[in-house]
Amino acid sequence: MENSKFLHVVMFPWLAMGHLIPFLRLSKCLAQKGHKISFISTPRNLQRIPKVPHDLASLIEMVSIPLPEGDNLPKQGESSMDVPHEKEQFLKIAFDLLQSPIATFLENTTPKPDWILYDYASHWLPEIAAKNGIARAYFSLFTAATMAYIGPPSILLNEVDGRSTAEAFTRVPKWIPFPLNIAYRLHEVAKHIEDSSGNESGTSDVIRFAAAIEGSDLVVFRTCVEFEPEWFDLVCELYKKPVISLGVLPPSLDEDDELETDETWLSIKDWLDKQSVSRVVYVALGTEVALGQTEVHELALGLEQSELPFFWVLRKSPGSTKDVSQMLPEGFTERINANGRGVIYMEWVPQVKILSHPAIGGYLTHCGWNSVIEALGFGRVLILFPVMNDQGLNARLLEGKKVGVEIPREAEDGSFTSTAVAETLRLAVVSEDGESMRANALKMKNLFGDGNANQSYLDSFVRSLEEKKHILFPGPAVEKGT
Repeated sequence: MENSKFLHVVMFPWLAMGHLIPFLRLSKCLAQKGHKISFISTPRNLQRIPKVPHDLASLIEMVSIPLPEGDNLPKQGESSMDVPHEKEQFLKIAFDLLQSPIATFLENTTPKPDWILYDYASHWLPEIAAKNGIARAYFSLFTAATMAYIGPPSILLNEVDGRSTAEAFTRVPKWIPFPLNIAYRLHEVAKHIEDSSGNESGTSDVIRFAAAIEGSDLVVFRTCVEFEPEWFDLVCELYKKPVISLGVLPPSLDEDDELETDETWLSIKDWLDKQSVSRVVYVALGTEVALGQTEVHELALGLEQSELPFFWVLRKSPGSTKDVSQMLPEGFTERINANGRGVIYMEWVPQVKILSHPAIGGYLTHCGWNSVIEALGFGRVLILFPVMNDQGLNARLLEGKKVGVEIPREAEDGSFTSTAVAETLRLAVVSEDGESMRANALKMKNLFGDGNANQSYLDSFVRSLEEKKHILFPGPAVEKGT
Protein backbone atom coordinates (compact mmCIF):
# COMPACT_ATOMS: atom_id res chain seq x y z
CA MET A 1 0.00 0.00 0.00
CA GLU A 2 2.93 2.35 0.54
CA ASN A 3 3.61 2.24 -3.22
CA SER A 4 -0.02 2.94 -4.08
CA LYS A 5 -1.93 6.19 -4.14
CA PHE A 6 -4.80 4.36 -2.47
CA LEU A 7 -5.06 4.04 1.29
CA HIS A 8 -6.14 1.30 3.66
CA VAL A 9 -8.41 2.91 6.26
CA VAL A 10 -9.77 1.08 9.31
CA MET A 11 -13.12 2.22 10.76
CA PHE A 12 -14.03 1.45 14.37
CA PRO A 13 -17.25 3.12 15.60
CA TRP A 14 -18.90 2.94 19.01
CA LEU A 15 -21.69 0.36 19.35
CA ALA A 16 -24.67 2.58 18.55
CA MET A 17 -26.65 2.89 15.34
CA GLY A 18 -26.19 6.65 15.39
CA HIS A 19 -22.44 6.04 15.20
CA LEU A 20 -22.32 2.96 12.98
CA ILE A 21 -24.31 4.57 10.14
CA PRO A 22 -22.17 7.74 9.73
CA PHE A 23 -18.97 5.67 9.89
CA LEU A 24 -20.38 3.44 7.16
CA ARG A 25 -21.45 6.44 5.10
CA LEU A 26 -17.91 7.83 5.26
CA SER A 27 -16.55 4.38 4.38
CA LYS A 28 -18.61 4.39 1.19
CA CYS A 29 -17.36 7.88 0.29
CA LEU A 30 -13.74 6.78 0.68
CA ALA A 31 -14.31 3.53 -1.22
CA GLN A 32 -15.84 5.47 -4.10
CA LYS A 33 -12.44 7.14 -4.44
CA GLY A 34 -10.69 3.76 -4.58
CA HIS A 35 -9.53 3.43 -0.98
CA LYS A 36 -9.72 0.11 0.88
CA ILE A 37 -11.83 0.07 4.06
CA SER A 38 -11.83 -2.38 6.96
CA PHE A 39 -15.01 -1.75 8.93
CA ILE A 40 -14.87 -3.34 12.39
CA SER A 41 -17.86 -4.10 14.58
CA THR A 42 -19.70 -6.95 16.24
CA PRO A 43 -21.71 -9.59 14.32
CA ARG A 44 -25.21 -8.36 15.15
CA ASN A 45 -24.36 -4.74 14.44
CA LEU A 46 -22.91 -5.64 11.06
CA GLN A 47 -26.17 -7.40 10.24
CA ARG A 48 -28.21 -4.33 11.18
CA ILE A 49 -26.50 -1.67 9.11
CA PRO A 50 -27.26 -1.12 5.41
CA LYS A 51 -25.65 -3.52 2.96
CA VAL A 52 -22.59 -2.29 1.10
CA PRO A 53 -23.47 -1.52 -2.53
CA HIS A 54 -22.35 -4.23 -4.92
CA ASP A 55 -19.93 -1.94 -6.77
CA LEU A 56 -18.08 -1.15 -3.52
CA ALA A 57 -18.12 -4.63 -1.95
CA SER A 58 -14.58 -5.44 -3.08
CA LEU A 59 -13.24 -2.34 -1.29
CA ILE A 60 -15.17 -2.48 1.98
CA GLU A 61 -14.39 -5.47 4.17
CA MET A 62 -16.71 -6.10 7.10
CA VAL A 63 -14.58 -7.33 10.01
CA SER A 64 -16.72 -9.14 12.55
CA ILE A 65 -15.33 -9.40 16.08
CA PRO A 66 -17.62 -10.99 18.70
CA LEU A 67 -18.43 -8.86 21.72
CA PRO A 68 -17.37 -10.59 24.96
CA GLU A 69 -20.40 -11.67 26.96
CA GLY A 70 -21.24 -9.80 30.14
CA ASP A 71 -23.35 -10.87 33.08
CA ASN A 72 -25.21 -7.58 33.12
CA LEU A 73 -25.95 -7.40 29.40
CA PRO A 74 -29.04 -8.88 27.75
CA LYS A 75 -28.57 -11.76 25.34
CA GLN A 76 -27.36 -10.39 21.98
CA GLY A 77 -26.96 -7.01 23.62
CA GLU A 78 -24.38 -5.58 21.24
CA SER A 79 -25.65 -2.04 20.82
CA SER A 80 -26.90 0.84 22.92
CA MET A 81 -30.33 0.25 21.38
CA ASP A 82 -30.37 -3.17 23.09
CA VAL A 83 -29.38 -1.89 26.52
CA PRO A 84 -31.20 0.40 28.98
CA HIS A 85 -29.34 3.65 29.52
CA GLU A 86 -28.56 2.75 33.13
CA LYS A 87 -26.70 -0.35 31.92
CA GLU A 88 -24.64 1.29 29.20
CA GLN A 89 -21.55 1.20 31.43
CA PHE A 90 -21.69 -2.61 31.17
CA LEU A 91 -21.73 -2.34 27.38
CA LYS A 92 -18.57 -0.22 27.66
CA ILE A 93 -16.95 -2.90 29.85
CA ALA A 94 -17.54 -5.45 27.09
CA PHE A 95 -16.41 -2.94 24.46
CA ASP A 96 -13.13 -2.33 26.29
CA LEU A 97 -12.45 -6.09 26.17
CA LEU A 98 -12.12 -5.75 22.39
CA GLN A 99 -8.64 -4.27 22.87
CA SER A 100 -6.83 -7.56 22.35
CA PRO A 101 -8.65 -8.74 19.19
CA ILE A 102 -8.39 -5.24 17.71
CA ALA A 103 -4.65 -5.20 18.39
CA THR A 104 -4.30 -8.62 16.76
CA PHE A 105 -6.20 -7.45 13.69
CA LEU A 106 -4.09 -4.30 13.29
CA GLU A 107 -0.87 -6.28 13.67
CA ASN A 108 -1.75 -8.98 11.16
CA THR A 109 -4.02 -7.46 8.53
CA THR A 110 -2.60 -6.78 5.10
CA PRO A 111 -2.01 -4.41 3.54
CA LYS A 112 -0.94 -2.50 6.60
CA PRO A 113 -3.50 0.21 7.48
CA ASP A 114 -2.51 3.79 6.80
CA TRP A 115 -5.20 5.30 9.01
CA ILE A 116 -7.67 4.28 11.67
CA LEU A 117 -10.75 6.41 12.32
CA TYR A 118 -12.21 5.75 15.74
CA ASP A 119 -14.93 6.94 18.10
CA TYR A 120 -14.96 8.54 21.55
CA ALA A 121 -15.42 5.32 23.55
CA SER A 122 -12.22 3.59 22.39
CA HIS A 123 -9.86 5.69 24.49
CA TRP A 124 -7.34 2.81 24.46
CA LEU A 125 -7.09 2.59 20.68
CA PRO A 126 -4.61 5.40 19.85
CA GLU A 127 -1.81 3.68 21.79
CA ILE A 128 -2.41 0.36 20.00
CA ALA A 129 -2.46 2.06 16.60
CA ALA A 130 0.68 4.08 17.34
CA LYS A 131 2.60 0.90 18.22
CA ASN A 132 1.72 -0.39 14.77
CA GLY A 133 2.71 2.80 12.97
CA ILE A 134 -0.87 3.65 12.01
CA ALA A 135 -2.04 7.27 11.81
CA ARG A 136 -4.99 8.03 14.11
CA ALA A 137 -8.02 10.23 13.46
CA TYR A 138 -10.69 10.81 16.08
CA PHE A 139 -13.99 11.11 14.19
CA SER A 140 -16.41 13.26 16.19
CA LEU A 141 -20.09 12.65 15.53
CA PHE A 142 -20.88 15.51 17.89
CA THR A 143 -21.06 19.21 17.10
CA ALA A 144 -18.10 21.47 17.68
CA ALA A 145 -20.22 23.22 20.32
CA THR A 146 -20.68 19.98 22.26
CA MET A 147 -17.01 19.09 22.08
CA ALA A 148 -15.95 22.58 23.14
CA TYR A 149 -18.33 22.32 26.09
CA ILE A 150 -16.77 19.00 27.13
CA GLY A 151 -13.41 20.74 27.16
CA PRO A 152 -9.75 20.46 26.13
CA PRO A 153 -7.88 17.21 26.83
CA SER A 154 -5.06 19.13 28.49
CA ILE A 155 -7.39 20.12 31.31
CA LEU A 156 -9.58 17.03 31.50
CA LEU A 157 -6.70 14.56 31.68
CA ASN A 158 -4.38 16.46 33.98
CA GLU A 159 -6.49 18.58 36.29
CA VAL A 160 -9.56 18.23 38.44
CA ASP A 161 -12.31 19.76 36.33
CA GLY A 162 -14.78 19.94 39.17
CA ARG A 163 -17.69 18.67 37.07
CA SER A 164 -18.42 15.66 39.22
CA THR A 165 -21.99 16.70 40.01
CA ALA A 166 -24.99 17.23 37.78
CA GLU A 167 -25.21 20.87 38.83
CA ALA A 168 -21.67 21.50 37.61
CA PHE A 169 -22.68 20.55 34.06
CA THR A 170 -25.38 23.24 34.04
CA ARG A 171 -22.75 25.99 34.25
CA VAL A 172 -20.84 27.30 31.25
CA PRO A 173 -17.23 26.09 31.65
CA LYS A 174 -14.37 28.53 32.13
CA TRP A 175 -12.74 27.81 28.75
CA ILE A 176 -15.71 29.13 26.74
CA PRO A 177 -14.88 32.81 26.18
CA PHE A 178 -18.09 34.10 24.61
CA PRO A 179 -21.50 34.74 26.22
CA LEU A 180 -23.61 32.15 24.44
CA ASN A 181 -26.45 30.37 26.21
CA ILE A 182 -25.28 26.79 25.66
CA ALA A 183 -25.36 24.67 28.79
CA TYR A 184 -27.16 21.62 30.09
CA ARG A 185 -30.37 21.77 32.09
CA LEU A 186 -30.36 19.77 35.31
CA HIS A 187 -32.85 17.13 34.16
CA GLU A 188 -30.70 16.37 31.09
CA VAL A 189 -27.69 15.30 33.13
CA ALA A 190 -28.95 14.33 36.60
CA LYS A 191 -30.01 10.80 35.68
CA HIS A 192 -26.87 10.23 33.60
CA ILE A 193 -24.61 11.30 36.46
CA GLU A 194 -26.62 9.12 38.84
CA ASP A 195 -26.48 6.06 36.54
CA SER A 196 -22.74 6.36 35.97
CA SER A 197 -21.77 7.41 39.48
CA GLY A 198 -20.34 3.97 40.16
CA ASN A 199 -18.45 4.17 36.89
CA GLU A 200 -18.40 0.40 36.53
CA SER A 201 -16.34 0.57 33.35
CA GLY A 202 -13.52 2.32 35.20
CA THR A 203 -13.36 5.19 32.71
CA SER A 204 -15.80 8.10 32.60
CA ASP A 205 -17.12 9.39 29.29
CA VAL A 206 -15.30 12.69 29.81
CA ILE A 207 -11.97 10.84 30.11
CA ARG A 208 -12.85 8.71 27.08
CA PHE A 209 -13.39 11.83 25.02
CA ALA A 210 -10.23 13.48 26.30
CA ALA A 211 -7.99 10.44 25.73
CA ALA A 212 -9.46 9.79 22.28
CA ILE A 213 -8.69 13.37 21.23
CA GLU A 214 -5.30 13.56 22.95
CA GLY A 215 -4.10 10.37 21.24
CA SER A 216 -5.11 11.44 17.74
CA ASP A 217 -3.05 12.86 14.91
CA LEU A 218 -6.12 14.51 13.45
CA VAL A 219 -9.58 15.44 14.77
CA VAL A 220 -12.38 15.18 12.23
CA PHE A 221 -15.81 16.76 12.72
CA ARG A 222 -19.07 15.88 11.05
CA THR A 223 -20.28 19.46 10.83
CA CYS A 224 -20.34 22.49 8.58
CA VAL A 225 -18.04 25.24 9.74
CA GLU A 226 -20.48 27.86 8.42
CA PHE A 227 -23.16 26.60 10.82
CA GLU A 228 -21.10 26.95 14.00
CA PRO A 229 -17.97 28.97 13.09
CA GLU A 230 -17.31 30.35 16.56
CA TRP A 231 -17.40 26.85 18.07
CA PHE A 232 -15.22 25.35 15.37
CA ASP A 233 -12.63 28.07 15.88
CA LEU A 234 -12.74 27.38 19.62
CA VAL A 235 -12.09 23.63 19.35
CA CYS A 236 -9.15 24.40 17.05
CA GLU A 237 -7.72 26.58 19.83
CA LEU A 238 -8.51 24.13 22.63
CA TYR A 239 -7.12 21.00 20.96
CA LYS A 240 -3.85 22.49 19.71
CA LYS A 241 -3.66 19.96 16.90
CA PRO A 242 -4.99 19.61 13.35
CA VAL A 243 -8.78 19.84 13.17
CA ILE A 244 -10.84 19.50 10.00
CA SER A 245 -14.50 19.36 9.03
CA LEU A 246 -15.72 16.86 6.46
CA GLY A 247 -19.22 18.31 6.13
CA VAL A 248 -22.34 16.61 7.43
CA LEU A 249 -22.29 13.50 5.21
CA PRO A 250 -25.89 14.09 4.13
CA PRO A 251 -27.88 10.86 3.83
CA SER A 252 -29.38 9.68 0.57
CA LEU A 253 -32.83 8.28 -0.04
CA ASP A 254 -31.10 5.14 -1.33
CA GLU A 255 -29.96 4.25 2.19
CA ASP A 256 -33.57 3.87 3.29
CA ASP A 257 -34.14 1.56 0.33
CA GLU A 258 -31.50 -0.76 1.76
CA LEU A 259 -33.39 -1.17 5.04
CA GLU A 260 -37.06 -1.03 4.15
CA THR A 261 -39.67 -3.07 2.36
CA ASP A 262 -41.66 -1.40 -0.39
CA GLU A 263 -44.83 -2.05 1.57
CA THR A 264 -43.56 -0.09 4.58
CA TRP A 265 -42.87 3.07 2.65
CA LEU A 266 -45.87 2.82 0.33
CA SER A 267 -48.30 2.58 3.25
CA ILE A 268 -46.69 5.60 4.96
CA LYS A 269 -46.53 7.57 1.71
CA ASP A 270 -50.19 6.86 1.02
CA TRP A 271 -51.16 8.57 4.28
CA LEU A 272 -48.74 11.48 3.78
CA ASP A 273 -50.00 12.05 0.23
CA LYS A 274 -53.46 12.76 1.65
CA GLN A 275 -52.21 15.54 3.95
CA SER A 276 -51.77 19.23 3.20
CA VAL A 277 -48.33 20.52 2.28
CA SER A 278 -46.11 21.54 5.24
CA ARG A 279 -48.71 20.70 7.90
CA VAL A 280 -47.70 17.29 9.29
CA VAL A 281 -45.62 17.07 12.45
CA TYR A 282 -43.18 14.16 12.31
CA VAL A 283 -42.38 12.88 15.82
CA ALA A 284 -39.42 10.55 16.45
CA LEU A 285 -37.20 10.48 19.51
CA GLY A 286 -34.48 8.04 18.46
CA THR A 287 -33.67 4.48 19.44
CA GLU A 288 -32.29 5.12 22.94
CA VAL A 289 -34.64 7.65 24.54
CA ALA A 290 -36.75 6.12 27.30
CA LEU A 291 -39.92 8.08 28.05
CA GLY A 292 -41.97 7.69 31.18
CA GLN A 293 -45.73 7.27 31.09
CA THR A 294 -46.37 10.88 32.10
CA GLU A 295 -44.14 12.13 29.28
CA VAL A 296 -45.87 9.93 26.70
CA HIS A 297 -49.24 11.02 28.05
CA GLU A 298 -48.48 14.76 27.83
CA LEU A 299 -46.88 14.47 24.38
CA ALA A 300 -49.92 12.60 23.09
CA LEU A 301 -52.40 15.13 24.46
CA GLY A 302 -50.26 18.00 23.17
CA LEU A 303 -50.23 16.52 19.67
CA GLU A 304 -53.99 16.15 19.84
CA GLN A 305 -54.56 19.67 21.19
CA SER A 306 -52.39 21.22 18.47
CA GLU A 307 -55.00 20.13 15.89
CA LEU A 308 -52.15 19.43 13.46
CA PRO A 309 -51.82 16.12 11.64
CA PHE A 310 -48.94 14.04 13.00
CA PHE A 311 -46.93 10.91 12.32
CA TRP A 312 -45.48 9.58 15.60
CA VAL A 313 -42.83 6.87 15.72
CA LEU A 314 -43.32 5.48 19.23
CA ARG A 315 -41.02 2.58 20.00
CA LYS A 316 -40.41 0.50 23.07
CA SER A 317 -37.46 1.69 25.16
CA PRO A 318 -34.33 -0.53 25.31
CA GLY A 319 -34.77 -3.24 27.94
CA SER A 320 -38.44 -2.43 28.52
CA THR A 321 -41.09 -5.13 28.51
CA LYS A 322 -43.98 -2.66 28.68
CA ASP A 323 -46.28 -2.24 25.71
CA VAL A 324 -45.88 1.43 24.75
CA SER A 325 -49.45 1.57 23.50
CA GLN A 326 -50.56 1.12 27.12
CA MET A 327 -48.77 4.36 28.04
CA LEU A 328 -51.06 6.46 25.86
CA PRO A 329 -54.02 8.38 27.30
CA GLU A 330 -57.30 6.51 27.50
CA GLY A 331 -59.19 6.69 24.22
CA PHE A 332 -56.33 8.46 22.40
CA THR A 333 -55.76 5.78 19.78
CA GLU A 334 -59.47 5.45 19.07
CA ARG A 335 -59.86 9.22 18.65
CA ILE A 336 -57.01 9.66 16.20
CA ASN A 337 -58.09 6.60 14.25
CA ALA A 338 -61.62 7.98 14.03
CA ASN A 339 -60.64 11.39 12.70
CA GLY A 340 -57.65 10.19 10.66
CA ARG A 341 -55.52 13.09 11.89
CA GLY A 342 -52.65 11.09 13.31
CA VAL A 343 -50.64 7.91 12.90
CA ILE A 344 -48.75 6.04 15.61
CA TYR A 345 -46.11 3.73 14.18
CA MET A 346 -44.29 1.26 16.41
CA GLU A 347 -41.79 -0.24 13.96
CA TRP A 348 -38.77 0.99 12.03
CA VAL A 349 -39.58 3.71 9.49
CA PRO A 350 -37.67 5.18 6.52
CA GLN A 351 -37.00 8.49 8.26
CA VAL A 352 -35.14 10.20 5.43
CA LYS A 353 -37.98 9.49 3.01
CA ILE A 354 -40.55 10.75 5.50
CA LEU A 355 -38.63 13.98 6.10
CA SER A 356 -38.32 14.48 2.35
CA HIS A 357 -42.09 14.34 1.82
CA PRO A 358 -43.69 17.75 1.12
CA ALA A 359 -46.42 17.15 3.72
CA ILE A 360 -43.91 17.41 6.58
CA GLY A 361 -44.07 20.83 8.20
CA GLY A 362 -41.96 20.24 11.32
CA TYR A 363 -40.00 17.63 13.20
CA LEU A 364 -40.44 17.03 16.94
CA THR A 365 -37.02 15.62 17.70
CA HIS A 366 -34.81 14.48 20.58
CA CYS A 367 -32.05 16.60 18.97
CA GLY A 368 -29.68 13.77 18.13
CA TRP A 369 -27.18 15.20 15.64
CA ASN A 370 -27.93 12.55 12.98
CA SER A 371 -31.62 13.38 13.03
CA VAL A 372 -30.94 17.12 13.00
CA ILE A 373 -28.75 16.73 9.91
CA GLU A 374 -31.47 14.75 8.15
CA ALA A 375 -34.17 17.29 9.00
CA LEU A 376 -32.21 20.42 8.11
CA GLY A 377 -31.13 18.75 4.88
CA PHE A 378 -34.78 19.12 3.83
CA GLY A 379 -35.28 22.50 5.51
CA ARG A 380 -37.65 21.21 8.21
CA VAL A 381 -38.22 23.44 11.22
CA LEU A 382 -37.43 21.71 14.51
CA ILE A 383 -39.48 21.28 17.67
CA LEU A 384 -36.81 20.52 20.26
CA PHE A 385 -37.28 17.92 22.98
CA PRO A 386 -33.82 16.92 24.28
CA VAL A 387 -33.53 14.08 26.78
CA MET A 388 -29.94 12.83 27.22
CA ASN A 389 -26.30 12.81 26.08
CA ASP A 390 -25.47 15.77 23.81
CA GLN A 391 -29.11 16.53 23.01
CA GLY A 392 -29.55 19.44 25.43
CA LEU A 393 -26.49 21.24 24.05
CA ASN A 394 -27.72 20.65 20.51
CA ALA A 395 -31.11 22.10 21.42
CA ARG A 396 -29.54 25.31 22.77
CA LEU A 397 -27.34 25.58 19.65
CA LEU A 398 -30.27 25.07 17.27
CA GLU A 399 -32.57 27.48 19.09
CA GLY A 400 -29.77 30.06 19.07
CA LYS A 401 -29.48 29.62 15.30
CA LYS A 402 -33.25 30.22 15.09
CA VAL A 403 -34.03 27.02 13.18
CA GLY A 404 -36.13 25.49 15.95
CA VAL A 405 -37.93 26.11 19.22
CA GLU A 406 -37.72 24.10 22.42
CA ILE A 407 -40.77 22.80 24.24
CA PRO A 408 -40.75 24.60 27.64
CA ARG A 409 -39.84 22.25 30.49
CA GLU A 410 -38.94 22.56 34.15
CA ALA A 411 -35.15 22.71 34.38
CA GLU A 412 -34.96 20.50 37.48
CA ASP A 413 -37.12 17.52 36.55
CA GLY A 414 -37.94 18.02 32.86
CA SER A 415 -41.68 18.07 33.43
CA PHE A 416 -43.87 19.78 30.85
CA THR A 417 -47.52 20.16 29.94
CA SER A 418 -49.60 19.14 26.96
CA THR A 419 -50.52 22.79 26.53
CA ALA A 420 -46.85 23.72 26.15
CA VAL A 421 -46.46 20.99 23.53
CA ALA A 422 -49.49 22.16 21.55
CA GLU A 423 -48.48 25.84 21.65
CA THR A 424 -44.90 25.08 20.60
CA LEU A 425 -46.03 22.90 17.71
CA ARG A 426 -48.35 25.57 16.37
CA LEU A 427 -45.68 28.26 16.77
CA ALA A 428 -43.17 26.22 14.80
CA VAL A 429 -45.42 24.88 12.05
CA VAL A 430 -48.28 27.27 11.32
CA SER A 431 -48.25 30.49 13.35
CA GLU A 432 -47.27 33.83 11.85
CA ASP A 433 -44.79 34.37 14.71
CA GLY A 434 -42.88 31.27 13.57
CA GLU A 435 -42.59 32.34 9.95
CA SER A 436 -39.01 33.64 10.23
CA MET A 437 -37.94 30.44 12.02
CA ARG A 438 -39.41 28.31 9.24
CA ALA A 439 -37.62 30.48 6.70
CA ASN A 440 -34.32 30.04 8.54
CA ALA A 441 -34.77 26.27 8.61
CA LEU A 442 -35.56 26.25 4.89
CA LYS A 443 -32.31 28.10 4.18
CA MET A 444 -30.42 25.27 5.88
CA LYS A 445 -31.10 23.10 2.82
CA ASN A 446 -28.34 25.07 1.13
CA LEU A 447 -25.88 23.96 3.81
CA PHE A 448 -27.03 20.58 5.11
CA GLY A 449 -28.63 19.28 1.92
CA ASP A 450 -26.28 20.70 -0.71
CA GLY A 451 -24.35 17.76 -2.11
CA ASN A 452 -21.79 19.98 -3.86
CA ALA A 453 -20.96 22.00 -0.73
CA ASN A 454 -20.55 18.87 1.35
CA GLN A 455 -18.53 17.19 -1.40
CA SER A 456 -16.07 20.08 -1.24
CA TYR A 457 -15.57 19.43 2.47
CA LEU A 458 -15.17 15.72 1.85
CA ASP A 459 -12.66 16.21 -0.97
CA SER A 460 -10.52 18.40 1.28
CA PHE A 461 -10.62 15.76 4.01
CA VAL A 462 -9.70 12.96 1.63
CA ARG A 463 -6.79 14.95 0.24
CA SER A 464 -5.42 15.38 3.76
CA LEU A 465 -5.52 11.60 4.24
CA GLU A 466 -4.02 10.85 0.84
CA GLU A 467 -1.15 13.23 1.40
CA LYS A 468 -0.55 11.62 4.82
CA LYS A 469 0.19 14.91 6.42
CA HIS A 470 -1.93 16.68 8.97
CA ILE A 471 -2.76 20.24 8.17
CA LEU A 472 -3.83 22.77 10.74
CA PHE A 473 -5.75 25.28 8.61
CA PRO A 474 -4.51 28.79 9.36
CA GLY A 475 -7.45 30.75 8.06
CA PRO A 476 -11.24 30.56 7.95
CA ALA A 477 -11.34 30.38 4.14
CA VAL A 478 -9.27 27.20 4.13
CA GLU A 479 -11.00 25.77 7.19
CA LYS A 480 -14.31 26.01 5.41
CA GLY A 481 -13.03 23.90 2.54
CA THR A 482 -13.08 26.77 0.11
